[in-house]
Parts: sequence; C-alpha cells; structure tokens
Amino acid sequence: MRWSAGGRSSNLEDRRGMSAGGGGFGFGRGMGIGGTVILLILSLIFGRDFIGGSDGGGAAYPDQTTASGGEVGPVRSTPEEERAVDFTSAVLDSVQNTWHRILPQETGRQYQDAKLVLYRDAVRTGCGTAPSSVGPFYCPMDQKVYIDLSFYDELRQRFGAPGDFAQAYVIAHELGHHVQHLLGTDEKVQQLQQSRPDLKNAASVRLELQADCYAGVWAKSDQNVIEPGDIDEALAAASAVGDDRLQRAARGSVNPDTFTHGTAAQRSAWFKRGFDSGDVKSCDTFSGT
Repeated sequence: MRWSAGGRSSNLEDRRGMSAGGGGFGFGRGMGIGGTVILLILSLIFGRDFIGGSDGGGAAYPDQTTASGGEVGPVRSTPEEERAVDFTSAVLDSVQNTWHRILPQETGRQYQDAKLVLYRDAVRTGCGTAPSSVGPFYCPMDQKVYIDLSFYDELRQRFGAPGDFAQAYVIAHELGHHVQHLLGTDEKVQQLQQSRPDLKNAASVRLELQADCYAGVWAKSDQNVIEPGDIDEALAAASAVGDDRLQRAARGSVNPDTFTHGTAAQRSAWFKRGFDSGDVKSCDTFSGT
C-alpha cells in the first residue's frame, strides 16, 4: 500500500498510556473471550454496557480523558509500533477523506469524521469496557473505532493474513460501520433485532457484510494507495475472519446458526463487490442478493 508518514491525524486518539481503570472489566475477563465478545456485541446493538455491568444508557462511561478515572502514564513504544501508529493514521485519513467525497455524491448525506482510539489491553468506551481480545470494533454510542495495535500481529500470525493492506481493510471495515451509523442503518437493524429476535444473528451478518463492501468501495475510490497485491491481501484478511473459519479453528466444527459476521466466502465476496463497483448502492446486503 502506498502511504507516507506525515503529521498524525487530528482524529487519532492515543490512549496507549492509559489504563481502563477499575469498573467492570472483571466480568468480561471472568467469562473468557467468547463470552466477552457476545456481551460486547449486545452492548453495541442495544447501547448498554453489558460487559461492565452498568444498566445505564450509552453514556455509561465518559470519554476517557484524565478525568474519566483511568490511570495515565507514559507511552512506552518501539520504532516498529510508532510506524504502525503512523500507518493507522494515514489509513484513517485516507478512508475518511474518501467518504467525505463520495457519501454526499451517492447518498446526499454529509460525512462526519469518526475518531480512532489506540489502546492497550483494555479500554472504556461509550458501549462499555472491552478487552483487546475482542479485536477492533466500532462503538456507535461515541462514534469511535477502537484498535489495540497488537491485533496487527495477530492478524498476520494467528489468522494468516499478512500485509499492510490486510490491516487497512480492518480499519476501513470499522469505519464502514460509522457510515452505517450516519445513514441510520444500524438503528434499523437494532429495531429489527428487537422486534424479531429470531433474526438477530442474520441481521448482524448482513450489517457486517455491508461494512466489508464499504471497505471495498473505499479501496476502489482511492486508487492512489493501491499497489499490486493489495486487493489479494484484503481478500485474504476478509476470508480469514469468516465465522466458519474462526469456529472451525476454535472448536473443530461450524454452527451457521451462531454466525454474526458471515462466512469466509461471503466476506471476501462482498469486499470484492464493493471494490469492483466502487458504488455505495452495490452494498445492499439486506435485499437478499
């Protein structure tokens, strides 16, 4: 991927030197990764902190500044990690600049920037407290993307999806959720899930596949960043995090009824659809096509 380190994005929020504080992190940790992921998904869907145990609304935790209760310390880093920060910042600006241009053209809606938060180990968000084991995620309650940079190593080593564009795909996917939030798609899905609990997982899959497609739209729309092999890296990453592959690797079997993100084939296909068309309208995963 073509990119250069410059001034870091004004939308990048660095919390690597801040702890998540006390609160309810123990609930998620005690249940293990699987239970924590389920609770985080519920928190994102219903706007309540099911992880930390709060029964309040989306403002269960304030923005994590010095006054939020977290412990602030110096950021201990390495040149390699700082390069990852620069890369994340560059991708963040590329994706958001693209949506500023194409969203009004294709939907008549103005794009509003999201923030991207870098953290380590655990983080407090508008959707609750989450450990890094849940992976990168978007919280619609505070309109922020959260990433522990160690996920890049996990993407390469555990999931077998190396390359900088694999990482860029992850960021673009999460910002795709922000686009959905701005368009009101996530709210409609939430209403459907509440009225039809039997469709909760199926609706979640369609939401995730649309975010994959939006990531492809970005890749098509900013050709200045594309190098040979980049799209193959993105397709490999999308396939690597398919529900079927993750379940088979974790427990040796697959249960489609529990899918929340889509199969490896679906995820890579929808990214490619977005890339091939470059058209937001091609990303209608809810029409059944």
